[in-house]
This record gives sequence, structure tokens and C-alpha cells, in this order.
Amino acid sequence: MIVALALSSTKINSRRLMTVMPPPAYERHYEEHVTLPVGAEKIFSYADDFSRLSSHMNKSSSMMMGGSMETLLDEGRGQAIGSHIRMKGKMMGIELSLDEVVTEREPPRHKAWETIGRQRLLLMDRYRLGFDISKRDRVSDLRVFIDYDLPARIPFRWLGLAFGKFYAKWCVQQMVNDASQHFMRSSPTGSQPSTSR
Repeated sequence: MIVALALSSTKINSRRLMTVMPPPAYERHYEEHVTLPVGAEKIFSYADDFSRLSSHMNKSSSMMMGGSMETLLDEGRGQAIGSHIRMKGKMMGIELSLDEVVTEREPPRHKAWETIGRQRLLLMDRYRLGFDISKRDRVSDLRVFIDYDLPARIPFRWLGLAFGKFYAKWCVQQMVNDASQHFMRSSPTGSQPSTSR
């Protein structure tokens, strides 16, 4: 669509057009919130690091049916708009792969990334992940969310309907729990983070 507009005789500011276009709609949404006893800058620095944020995907787990994923970062390491994060692995003996790109990054309050191209996944199709951070007094609120589509093809559509929401919930909870544990260990007071859904 952008290419077609660029070829037309009418001159349009493509950057402005991309800014005002609404994000694509997704079928499903899940999010969780946690209050952490640190500043927004520290939380963003932690969550901006994909080696920490996606570490749960690199470990064998029951949710992955004993499988795991390998995370491959480009030179931007997922810390710049346009940077790619690729994952590959196996689940139930089936080869999985995906390609994510960072689409929004506003330190220290917001970041989002989404899949591009064709994904090889079982329980969901394209998705958008991200987090928001808001500071209040001496604590900060972290919100982690996922927007996703279920697979279109049968039988993966059935698998997505049955298990997709549990996988989405697990993925978000892992990110929230990892952040909570990290800052609970580093907090000088040892104060307990509070979570909400």
C-alpha cells in the first residue's frame, strides 16, 4: 500500500502516514501488571534486554512439551527500532521458527515488538508483545501484554482454541515473574512486588 501511494502523482509524507495508521487488530489479548520497588529506568534497562526477557523460552518446560527455543539477536540486540529477534526450536518434535521486529521503543516507559512474515508456530499465529512502565512515588508499575491471532489452518486452529490462551498467559506471566524475582533480589528492603491481572 505504501509503495502504491509513493508511485502516485500525489505527494504524501510517508512518515506521517505510517504514524497515523492504526495498528493491526488481533483476535486475542492478555496482560498482567506488577508494582516494583525501583525506578522506571531500571525496569526498562532490564526488560529491554532480550537475553533476560525471553530466557523462559530457552529452557525446556512442560508448557513447551519438553522443547525449547534458541534466541538469535542481530547487531541491534533487540534494543532499537527495526532490530530483529529470531527464534527457532522444536515442540513435540515439530520444527518451530519465528521472526520478530522491534516496532516501538520509548525509554523508559514503553516498548513493543511483533512477528513479521510467516511463522512456524503451533498455538498462535502472528502476535505483538510489549510492556509499559509508569512511575509513581518510589515504585513503578510494569504492564506486560500480548496481542495475538490463532492459527488459521486446521488442525492448528483447534490447538490454538484449546491451548492458545494458556500459552499466552504463561508467556506473559514468565516475563512478569522474572522481573519480580530480579528486583526483589536487588531491592535493599526486600519488599514484595504486588501483581494484578
